[in-house]
Amino acid sequence: MKASILFLIMSFLLPYAFAGLSPGFYSSSCSSAETIVQQIVQKSFARDKSITAAFLRMHFHDCFVRGCDASILIDPTKKKGSEKQAGPNLTVRGFEVIDEIKKALEKACPRTVSCADIITLATRDSVALAGGPKYEVSTGRLDGLLSDPNLVNLPGPSSTVSEALQFFTAKGMTLNEMVTLLGAHTVGFAHCSFFQDRLSSFGTRDPTMDLALDTQLGRECGTGRNDPTVFLDQNVNSSFVFDNDFYNQIINKRGVLFIDQQLALDNSSIGIVSAFAANAPSFQRSFANAMIKMGNLVERLGKIAGLLISLPSYLGN
Repeated sequence: MKASILFLIMSFLLPYAFAGLSPGFYSSSCSSAETIVQQIVQKSFARDKSITAAFLRMHFHDCFVRGCDASILIDPTKKKGSEKQAGPNLTVRGFEVIDEIKKALEKACPRTVSCADIITLATRDSVALAGGPKYEVSTGRLDGLLSDPNLVNLPGPSSTVSEALQFFTAKGMTLNEMVTLLGAHTVGFAHCSFFQDRLSSFGTRDPTMDLALDTQLGRECGTGRNDPTVFLDQNVNSSFVFDNDFYNQIINKRGVLFIDQQLALDNSSIGIVSAFAANAPSFQRSFANAMIKMGNLVERLGKIAGLLISLPSYLGN
C-alpha cells in the first residue's frame, strides 16, 4: 500500500521537479497571478519605498542558499532551526508583504503559486517601481522544505573582491555579474554595525573612505540609537531611485560598505565600475540579465530529496 502511494506521489512530483522554468508558467492555472503580485507590491511601495531594497536582499539571500526555493521564509520551531536565524538573515525584512501576496493568491488560486515565484516576481516589480529595468522572469519554481541556518554562507560586507567572487563563481556567476548585482546597493541600507569599524569616530578611519563621508557617517552612527541604518547611496536625491549613481559614489570614495568601495579600487573590477558609472542604460540591461540568471538558480534534485525525506510522515511511518 505504501509503495503504491509513494509511486503516485512521485508520479505527480517528478514532472514538476525536472520541468524547466518558463515565462507565463501560471497563464492557465492562475492567469491573475502576476497581476495580483504587482498590485500588492505597488501598494507596499507607495507606503514604503525601501521595500525594493528589502526584496532584493531577500531574493539574493534565498537564491544563494540551495537555489531560489523560498526556504528563507520558513519559520524555526522549538525542535528545528531555519535560515531566518542565520546571522546574515537577521536583518532581512519584507516577509509580511510576501505573506499578504500569498494570502491573496491562495484565495484566487489555491495551492498553485509557489512562494519562490512570489519572491522573484515581487522583486522584479519593486525594481521597476523604483525606476529600474523592467524584465521578464520565468516561473515554475518549487518551494523547498529544508531550511537550515548552518547552510547560510554568504559574502559579507567586509569581504574583498576576490573573496566575494568565490561565492558568485560557485553559483556559476561571473565577475561582471557580481559587480552588477552589487549595484542593487543603489537603493540599499546598511546597519552601522556592518561598517563602523571603517569610521574614525569608532577607531581608525579607513583611508579609502572620503573624509566628509567619514564625518557624516560618524554623526549618523553615533546618535545613541540601537544600530541605526544609513543609505548605501549617499546621494540624497537618488537614495530610493534605482539608477547607476552607486558606481559614481564608490569612484569618489563614498562607498559605505568595505566590499562596495573595493569594487572601485580592485584592478579586476574598476573597469566594470567605470563603465557602469558612465553608461546608465548598460547597467540597467546588465542588471536585468544578472537578475534573471540568479533567479534561475534552482536545485531541483535537492528539493526532491527534501520531499522524499518528508514522505514517511505522510505514509504513516
